[in-house]
Amino acid sequence: MATVFLMDKISCKTWRTRVLLLFLAVLVSGCESLLFFPQQQLIRTPADVGLNYRDVRFSTADGGEVHGWWLPAKDKALATVLFAHGNAENISTHLASVYWLPERHINVLLIDYRGYGESPGYPSVKGAQADIVGALDWLSIKSDQADLPLVVLGQSIGASLAGVAVARTHENYPNLAGVILDAGFTGYGDIAKKVAAGSWLTWLFQYPANWAMPQGDDLVDEIANISPLPLMLIHGRQDLVVPYSHSETLFAAAKQAKQRLSYQGGHIETFSILKNRDAVDAFIRDAAKVWRASQ
Repeated sequence: MATVFLMDKISCKTWRTRVLLLFLAVLVSGCESLLFFPQQQLIRTPADVGLNYRDVRFSTADGGEVHGWWLPAKDKALATVLFAHGNAENISTHLASVYWLPERHINVLLIDYRGYGESPGYPSVKGAQADIVGALDWLSIKSDQADLPLVVLGQSIGASLAGVAVARTHENYPNLAGVILDAGFTGYGDIAKKVAAGSWLTWLFQYPANWAMPQGDDLVDEIANISPLPLMLIHGRQDLVVPYSHSETLFAAAKQAKQRLSYQGGHIETFSILKNRDAVDAFIRDAAKVWRASQ
């Protein structure tokens, strides 16, 4: 019995050592892969929830290929939303965040970053930003979109990716009317440090994890450049994945016009709450009205 117990201790120690060595190896090679959890299989389509849609495919400036779904608005479209989802799974599981928009006369383009769903390749921060810009390019040459305002909606890592992409390129897209960032984080190093600090096994590595994250692409450093586009920041006060404090820091760093939607809820639970849908709908309509008045 004592021998078995000793073997269990050795096995446990070996397992911990292997985990730590793996963690260190990832740090040495870069932690970027830890940011993305893609799934290739699409588990449903918009047709499964009664929506009209069509598949969209386009190329990006750096040679990537992106797959997405185009959801046309019911009746006459008032605006278009480009949706950038979070870091796990693919558009088929994130459809729940935007399926309600076509009924409110808003087109939606959902895209999968490279490595997700039917978009080939491997995910990265730069690659995903290029995919979002590629979607903006595709929308800008779509003839029936020329007279429609465009609002970008990003969630979680999609908020950080889309916010930076828009901040750097919005002057190239005259149709851009507004930006909505839901549960975005200040920077990749900040969120890596938070995740590492959450476990005794990785607590000592929170600063190395911070240092090993992608540099130069943090939303907190770029968010001011989204101005003068109207900006809405959304965050749940009980978010355990991206703490609410990130929203406070981002809001302070942003310039006008800006507004914040806070609610009692967890990470990207936003659109399970009807009043949040109404607030986002109102933001899109107001942004569209301001855009049209400027034309």
